[in-house]
Amino acid sequence: MATGEGARAGDATTPAVAQAVELIDDGRFAEAHALIDATQAALPAGSESQRSLEFQRERMRRILLDFSLDGAQTRAAVRRQIPDLRDDEFERWRRAGLLESRVVDGEVRYFNRAPHNLFRLSAEARARRAEPKPFRDSPLERQHPHHAEVRDQAVAQSRRSVAPRRVRVTQSLTVDADTVPAGETIRAWIPYPRAIPGQQEDLRLLSTRPSTHVLAPESAMQRTAYFEQPARAGEPTRFSVSYELTVYGQYVAVDPEKVVPVESTPELAPHLAERAPHVVFTDAMRLFSAQVVGEETNPYRIARKLFDAVDRIPWAGALEYSTITNIGEHALRAGHADCGQQTLLLITLLRLNGIPARWQSGWIFSDAGYDNMHDWGWLYLAPYGWLPMDVTFGRLTGDDPDLAGFYLGGFDAYRIAFNDDYGRDFVPAKTHFRSETVDLQRGEAEWDGGNLYFDQWDYDFEWELLPLPSPSRT
Repeated sequence: MATGEGARAGDATTPAVAQAVELIDDGRFAEAHALIDATQAALPAGSESQRSLEFQRERMRRILLDFSLDGAQTRAAVRRQIPDLRDDEFERWRRAGLLESRVVDGEVRYFNRAPHNLFRLSAEARARRAEPKPFRDSPLERQHPHHAEVRDQAVAQSRRSVAPRRVRVTQSLTVDADTVPAGETIRAWIPYPRAIPGQQEDLRLLSTRPSTHVLAPESAMQRTAYFEQPARAGEPTRFSVSYELTVYGQYVAVDPEKVVPVESTPELAPHLAERAPHVVFTDAMRLFSAQVVGEETNPYRIARKLFDAVDRIPWAGALEYSTITNIGEHALRAGHADCGQQTLLLITLLRLNGIPARWQSGWIFSDAGYDNMHDWGWLYLAPYGWLPMDVTFGRLTGDDPDLAGFYLGGFDAYRIAFNDDYGRDFVPAKTHFRSETVDLQRGEAEWDGGNLYFDQWDYDFEWELLPLPSPSRT
């Protein structure tokens, strides 16, 4: 089966694939299935078009998993937090798009995270909760002593990379018991970082389970540790990798008056270009950009305007990326987005305005016990070079106005990057469709019988901060 770039939500390698994508996006699943059946019968077995059509069939299955609630179930889920929920307020929130839904073959289906997202998106709904609870967000999403630590050290030492943290990580992937017939080999890929000078260094592999493994080369943009293990009857199958590395915070105090437009080079050209299906300069994207940027010509100030505009899009739990035709456009249209969607939207807008931008993602943590998957990016400003950006953390609230813009040109030392690009094939390559065609944070698994989707296995990320090694004496 196709992997990586060859199996994407919006892959339209033939007119039939493009038509299937359009039917699916329009909620006409029965017609899409009929088209795929008829078209595949006339295609050579194993052809790229046949595989692309088969992925569209799989995409429909995944969409139905995401949109698993009917109206009654959605109301019941909201009512668990608002016991005296009124029909009129539920309908008002639904009409406002605060309860994400789509029509599939004439039936309204709600996103399974829509009831939770409602309270992210609506202050009115939050105020109606019987037992309000704070959302689980990183403590670094508001001004924190660590931000000042990074800035102050960078300024005092005239360095970008400062305030290091040493961390030990064990990441695991566990396939559910009896998901794969006993004796069949399960293949698993677990994210594994690569050394990046000034960002994450002194990487040391500690152990793996099973002990036999293949580490992808440092050049892999989505690096993994690869394993094989036979399934046993009645037992889950666990894979894990443990390692240590040192992560650095970064900070650059940008003087807008020194920033000049970049000239495209062979290195920068890919980061200025469209990259279908998720980074496309659509009419809607151009209109939004023009409204935000106005007459501004300074690249830093353009980047700041775009950063702030995307930051204003509220965060909410997202659909599986493999089901979305164009993630950047989806973030613009939906009125809410998660970190990867916001990042791809910002990357698109920056490139549209002649500012190189690229992807990065991995896992974040904190000394307060928080951790989560996360996506962010980098932008290129001359004469400063590549600078980090995290539009999801966005502008930081707090008492120090100089720290408000920390995440445009700086970031913390509590993040490990697994991916320096999105949608890239693995080493060794995956045979079947990926569960996540864009990002790589949870891992991937398959067997000869097909891909193992997220509902067939679980994952974990355990971490521990360590003392920094003492400087060597000479």
